[in-house]
Amino acid sequence: MFMTILPLALVDGISYASLLFLVSMGLTLIFGVMGILNVAHGSFYAFGGYAAATFLPWVAMYTDSPWLLMATLFTVALIVGACMGGILEIVFIRHSYAYDPVLKLLITFGVFLMLEDVRGLIWGPQPYSANEIVQSMGNTELWGITYTSYQLIVVPIIALLAYLGLSYFLSHTNLGKQTVAIIHNREVAESQGINAKKIGLITFTIGAVLGAIGGALSAPTTSLVPGSSADMIVLSFAVIATAGLGQISGALIAAILIGIARSLAVYLAPDFEVATPYIIMVIVLIIRPNGLFTVAQARTI
Repeated sequence: MFMTILPLALVDGISYASLLFLVSMGLTLIFGVMGILNVAHGSFYAFGGYAAATFLPWVAMYTDSPWLLMATLFTVALIVGACMGGILEIVFIRHSYAYDPVLKLLITFGVFLMLEDVRGLIWGPQPYSANEIVQSMGNTELWGITYTSYQLIVVPIIALLAYLGLSYFLSHTNLGKQTVAIIHNREVAESQGINAKKIGLITFTIGAVLGAIGGALSAPTTSLVPGSSADMIVLSFAVIATAGLGQISGALIAAILIGIARSLAVYLAPDFEVATPYIIMVIVLIIRPNGLFTVAQARTI
């Protein structure tokens, strides 16, 4: 029985992990550069998903081309993420750099509550989804089991490309190298003439776009309901805590671990499905308090 379930759990787990990683990658990027645990990041996911679920059915009335539907999904996510990220960074985040980390957390929590009210005013309490793009891409058979091509191929590839793109940006572009310099030592970087405010705006916007893309990609396969943003931000916190704060590559591995474990729980022990990510996080933090991929630093006196 287990060998029959395993392929299903692996595909479901990797697809779910891909969405989770996209959101977690944006969250851990913001923390790594800006030192902010952004609770409002869940709202980027929700707004991206709701906006995609609003526009995709309208576009699907005029075309069934999967390429045009994917272009619509990405365009909506980019606009939502860029606008929300840019506005929030300028209005709220930019003025809080010198604050205590707890105050920064409370600011983002307040923003999250406001955005939840805005989401409710725009979309109300009814569930939203948009499966037109899943239908247009058809199915793929693997190991004798039929999966949707969207779930099996598209979502994991997009997550992988986003990871590779962000890694290339940080390692091989001028702005990326400036971002890495700020991660290592903000004061020294500023003394060398790096514009920390500009880097902060770019970082926060990229993180918001990644969160919105995660939400937009989830709209065709799940129903977005009130509370989706809170569920996703809590799961994203579990991923980055398991990996270690600020560890982008570690977040990828942690998301896959949590995604597959959660999927196995759905098939083998449904009662533990919701708790599985947090059980993994607690076990990891008991053994390695700094996360799986963070190297503990010696205290300086």
